[in-house]
Amino acid sequence: MRSSLRYGAHVHANGIRQHYLRYGPGPAAGARAAQGGSAADPVIIIPGITSPAVTWGFVGERFGQVFDTYVLDVRGRGLSQAGDDLDYSLDGQADDVNAFAQALGLARYSYVGHSMGGRIAIRAASRRPAGLARIVAVDPPVSGPGRRAYPAQLPWYVDSIAQARHGMGVEEMRRYCPTWTEDQLRLRAEWLHTCDERAIRQSFDEFHTEDIHRHLPELDLPLLLITAERGDVVGDDDVAEIQALKSGVLHQRVPGAGHMIPWDNEAGFYAAFGDFLGAALPAGVRQP
Repeated sequence: MRSSLRYGAHVHANGIRQHYLRYGPGPAAGARAAQGGSAADPVIIIPGITSPAVTWGFVGERFGQVFDTYVLDVRGRGLSQAGDDLDYSLDGQADDVNAFAQALGLARYSYVGHSMGGRIAIRAASRRPAGLARIVAVDPPVSGPGRRAYPAQLPWYVDSIAQARHGMGVEEMRRYCPTWTEDQLRLRAEWLHTCDERAIRQSFDEFHTEDIHRHLPELDLPLLLITAERGDVVGDDDVAEIQALKSGVLHQRVPGAGHMIPWDNEAGFYAAFGDFLGAALPAGVRQP
């Protein structure tokens, strides 16, 4: 499969430096999409709590065969701005992605957010940014005030980040992600040190103190919820509540997948989108 990676770059938006990787079917198609001239609008992928953009590169490659695709480094991760004085709140992250789309001049676009990224997408959409057409929330934490806790534990994140800062390899990372392939483990071990621990702690805390459900009745754009069959981040009762709060929510469960859905069932992940984004993703998966 020919690579759809076009380049990596930075943009100054919402007062910070934001890094992204851009994938796409070609400059001409990307230009048409950026001007709103294609049914397949550009897609902005927002990764989860400890996932720099590069770790979503294999997904960007697949999306880039069809869509003008931007995979973000959320502030405090990867090559985006970090620092002791930076605001790592959900509000700041939501404002980042809206400002990012505006800075790139995207006339129409969609958000695809995984885990924390799904919460960011919903909060960002509640600001009603110009041009946002659709949202896909992939296994977003449904924790919040008065709700059950997020099932993962904070030490899992901060302990692995501390080891990555020291220097770790595949076998050390395997302790944390025992089902991943060697390539997946190696990439995470290489990049995890770029996650600012303060950013991770604040994002994790806000899984429990910030409510995203309150925005759902206000959203006036299509929402697709993609969830994992395994794990307990989003259960059947959670899906029913989300669909009750916002009419017309579409839902797809990906069989055999845990929370890191495209790592566990990549083909099933792509299939779950159908043509929701304006075009279907290729069914195949990358070759080892």
